[in-house]
Amino acid sequence: MIEPISIDVGIAKAEQAGPLRERLARAVDDLMASLPAPERLCPAERRGIIARYCAVLEGNFIYWMTSAYLAARTDEARSIIQDNLFEEVRDCHPGMLRKFVIASHCIPDSSDAMAIYPELTKVRRFVGRLSPVPIIAMMAFFEDFIRRFMPYLAELARRQGSDEFEYTTVHGISDIMHTRELFRALDAEMAARVKSRRSGDESLSEGVRLLHALIGTIVAGSAAQGAGHDGDGTTRPQERPSLRRPTKSEGAPGKHVPAGGG
Repeated sequence: MIEPISIDVGIAKAEQAGPLRERLARAVDDLMASLPAPERLCPAERRGIIARYCAVLEGNFIYWMTSAYLAARTDEARSIIQDNLFEEVRDCHPGMLRKFVIASHCIPDSSDAMAIYPELTKVRRFVGRLSPVPIIAMMAFFEDFIRRFMPYLAELARRQGSDEFEYTTVHGISDIMHTRELFRALDAEMAARVKSRRSGDESLSEGVRLLHALIGTIVAGSAAQGAGHDGDGTTRPQERPSLRRPTKSEGAPGKHVPAGGG
């Protein structure tokens, strides 16, 4: 399984997000290294990852980014997040994701919704507290993970027979800028936090830890999700994919890029 991350965030008094940025980047590196190689997954396992990813992202990403906007206290952070939201809505990113999922025959069902529900609920409750620095840190981590995850997701879809890669191509490029800009927003909020001498008791990495666990469920499913989907729509028992670190001979799973995708 993907191991829970431990991020030393004794930087509540720092005025810059640099140290936190480095820790979050390492956390994304660890996530990517933990992904099972696409060629080692059966069709049902590939389908599950794509479906659960959609079940989380499609209805929650804009909602969580809006929460970051509502929580932000600085004009700079609000402006950055507003630009991100504008692009998400203007370009209909949820519709882009749905088209990707339909083309790969991986539409989420009730078993996918139930698999993610416990960890998803924890993230939603955290976001509802509207704590600016922890939420923006979580969303910066999420954007960085998504852009790194896109080639892998595209490879899963290609192996499912899809040739629709607009979603993975767009987000593999645009989320580079989104990640950088969200870290600028984090810089602004952390500086404002120190200047106003607000309490440093809250964990800056709580949202990241909760989201990390949710991503683990996207990849591995849940113990209760014990049936796989065959191509004819029937179900069969399945094992959860191994999330061990691949050997050098197997190669890094994040480097599978289909032609025209990611």
